[in-house]
Amino acid sequence: MSKIGPNIQNLLKSLPPGVTVVAVTKTRSSEEALEAYNSGLRVFGENRVQELTAKKAVLPPDIIWHLIGHLQTNKVRQAVAAASVIESVDSLRLLEALSMEAQRQERVIDCLLQVHIATEETKSGFTIGEIEQTNWSFLSGTLHSVRIRGLMGMATFTHDMEKVRSEFRSLARLFSETRNRCFNNNPQFTELSMGMSGDWKVAIEEGSTMVRIGTLIFGERKIKIK
Repeated sequence: MSKIGPNIQNLLKSLPPGVTVVAVTKTRSSEEALEAYNSGLRVFGENRVQELTAKKAVLPPDIIWHLIGHLQTNKVRQAVAAASVIESVDSLRLLEALSMEAQRQERVIDCLLQVHIATEETKSGFTIGEIEQTNWSFLSGTLHSVRIRGLMGMATFTHDMEKVRSEFRSLARLFSETRNRCFNNNPQFTELSMGMSGDWKVAIEEGSTMVRIGTLIFGERKIKIK
């Protein structure tokens, strides 16, 4: 018997008001995703555009799809067509490409700025300094087809929760400073996406409004034997 439904109910009971669960369906089947939908979730996240597009085609149309993985500029057209939110905007070049493509598709795409807060070099994102030094208010005014809704970050993959807490705290501080400096009159800059299955409780304690949860909902991924 599947534990997806009970897992979701236990998670939702533990969340404070105002925190959104993004159900990460990476490598999960459409049937598993549908079970999560039938258990009450409506926001889903995918790492790859191709997987997002394929699942969107067969799952209920009221699902809000977030792209949470690295996005290459050659996949921007498909991403804008399929996703409601791009959480992984990690460069000005990508932000500009998204705005141009969204304009071509006659829509506005919501985006989060991904910030590199972890020690692993493999993780993408703006540096804290780049966020601090950019006039996002002016930039937003020149990019008419994207809405910058907030920040996203991934902590270092470690069992040291104090290190994780420190990284989340620095991102929360950056979020607050950026909102006050550049989005003081913009009620749409509201989202701080941080926290996954292993560290979501710490993320919420430090101010997260969105947690990206996969394993905690669907269980451990099955390893394919080649």
